[in-house]
Amino acid sequence: MKGNIKVGMLNCDLHAVYYAILMEEHNPKILWDHNYGKGGYYYFYQTYNRPYKMSFPKVEGFELVKLWDKNREEAEKMSKIFYGKPTVCKTLEEAIEGVDLVFIADCNGEGEDHLELAKPSIKRGIPTFIDKPFTYDVKGALKLVKLAEKYKTPIMSLSILRELPHVRYFKNRFIEIGNPEFAVIKTGDFFKMAGHIHGISLAQHLFGFGAEAVECMGETPLAFLHIDYGKKEGKPEKGVMVCFASGKMWHCGFCVSVYSGKGTIHSPHFSDYDFPWGCIEIFKKIKKMVETKQPQVPYEEMIECIAIATAGRLSQKEKRKVYLREVWRNVRKR
Repeated sequence: MKGNIKVGMLNCDLHAVYYAILMEEHNPKILWDHNYGKGGYYYFYQTYNRPYKMSFPKVEGFELVKLWDKNREEAEKMSKIFYGKPTVCKTLEEAIEGVDLVFIADCNGEGEDHLELAKPSIKRGIPTFIDKPFTYDVKGALKLVKLAEKYKTPIMSLSILRELPHVRYFKNRFIEIGNPEFAVIKTGDFFKMAGHIHGISLAQHLFGFGAEAVECMGETPLAFLHIDYGKKEGKPEKGVMVCFASGKMWHCGFCVSVYSGKGTIHSPHFSDYDFPWGCIEIFKKIKKMVETKQPQVPYEEMIECIAIATAGRLSQKEKRKVYLREVWRNVRKR
């Protein structure tokens, strides 16, 4: 397409700021103020003695033109970061009018409102990016995909951990120990779906699509989640343990230990100081989605993340192993 991709941003939370400052000119002095930037400044401006030099390259080809939040004051604050250029919209309908892309941001949510937020743009055929989590449960994810297919509108949902280059570099080290037999993903006390999807997406980035069952235990939601790949070739035979209730974390950090009969490798700390690189990779996929009118990740992969979480909640409740096919079957029965 000719010209920049005009973006309408919904939900003016930290993730909205996080992504937007990569694509649009902004005032770092206002961004630095936590009341406006919500802490995003510290991860994007890391150059010693150069407080107003951004540490990451600007993403070209996008233009932030509209902002909407159910709390209008949040949208007004965010607009000031960008010199007041983005129009603060009164309604959701106004925010998607005349844009090439709708970006639904979500820093700490559960995804329960994503279907309603995405429905207007999908019905108009506007490519829509839905920040993680795609939805709260499988039922909602299937509804979103069905709607997108009905209106022939490309949609996409990705966690930063699914695209972070640092994770890919670590995965390249698997050759040191041969095929992984077991892995542990350690993060901090994430109790909401937004954090859970990061951990599940990290497992998907490292070990791919094709989970078969999950078991979950602990006192908090999805506290300790075991993903079973059913002894599929090339997958960890003993599965992957994702620990969401494992204490404090350093700047939303994740780390991974991978084991085989030949040895062990440990990842560096993946944290907020690295995550902008994942945002940049996601923007590349978004740009291609807008240009080709095709999602750049199979819907099955996006749904699988949600299916793992849905099955995990059921496993925790009923204290048993739950196969992903059960979750799908339960949805179909409704």
